[in-house]
Amino acid sequence: MPSFAADVKNELAHRLDRKKCCQTAELAALLRMGASMTLGPNMMLGLNFVTENAAVARKTLTLLKSISDVQTEVTVSRSRRLKKNNRYMLRVVPSPQVRPFMEKMGMLGETGGSVGRDTALLKKSCCRHAYLRGAFMGGGSVNRPEAECHLELMTGNYGFADTIYTVLKRMAFPAGFTDRKNHYIIYIKDGEAIMDFLSIIGAHKALEEFEGGRNLKEVRNQVNRLVNCETANLQKTVDAAAYQNECIKLIENSGRMDGLSTALQKTAQCRRQHPDATLAELAEMLLVSKSCVNHRLRKLVTLAENFKKTEDKGEKLE
Repeated sequence: MPSFAADVKNELAHRLDRKKCCQTAELAALLRMGASMTLGPNMMLGLNFVTENAAVARKTLTLLKSISDVQTEVTVSRSRRLKKNNRYMLRVVPSPQVRPFMEKMGMLGETGGSVGRDTALLKKSCCRHAYLRGAFMGGGSVNRPEAECHLELMTGNYGFADTIYTVLKRMAFPAGFTDRKNHYIIYIKDGEAIMDFLSIIGAHKALEEFEGGRNLKEVRNQVNRLVNCETANLQKTVDAAAYQNECIKLIENSGRMDGLSTALQKTAQCRRQHPDATLAELAEMLLVSKSCVNHRLRKLVTLAENFKKTEDKGEKLE
């Protein structure tokens, strides 16, 4: 069964922005997540982009062909990992066209090397949304809605991670930043924020599923809380009834029952005959109010506790 994150990526892979600026921003983030630089003949630059998601591979290839004239090749191999998924590699063949393309992507500066900030690509809000979409497709994951809320973006490039984190913070997302081994992770743990993130990157079907799952989870939690509350109240009722019966038995054994009022005697007898009855049920049997029954039982308990105290002191109850 595909993961929820895979479902999100598959949905995003079928979305293609019309604006070239957004396509560029999305591709830049994808390449930063999964591409490595190569050298060909005459020191010409090339790129290798690797992913295990076929839809992401197709989307990356589509973007490459849409905004560049670089030559590409695609190969498929079996991953050496435990699950042995297919591994898709998009190869940008080394050529003179690659360097200007990489400069356009923000992957090369005037002096060469990885720049990592992509400031020029993120001036428009639509481009920032596309950039985050590319980052998620390349290295994102999100739990299913019925599980604990957690979305993260993971990369081995600190500058890229810091850019993503900065973009999210400026958009008022409650994002966190941490590192794990040789990777940097930007994460969101708030359910509402995760839904907002899915919305801005264009994962609308996933958003509906996530929201529906969260609502179902909340209903289940509410039912569980009610059941737990009812169980606790029932246990309190059972414990109180058992203690009341113990107190009534103590009064009977002490010979004090005949000295009590008729109302208390009837209440004591009714409780003894119906040890598991609720206050409402006892009140209905005695034709009095629930508060009246409660008052009488509390009085019986107090009499028994006073008798027990005097007994503990070695005195006899008169």
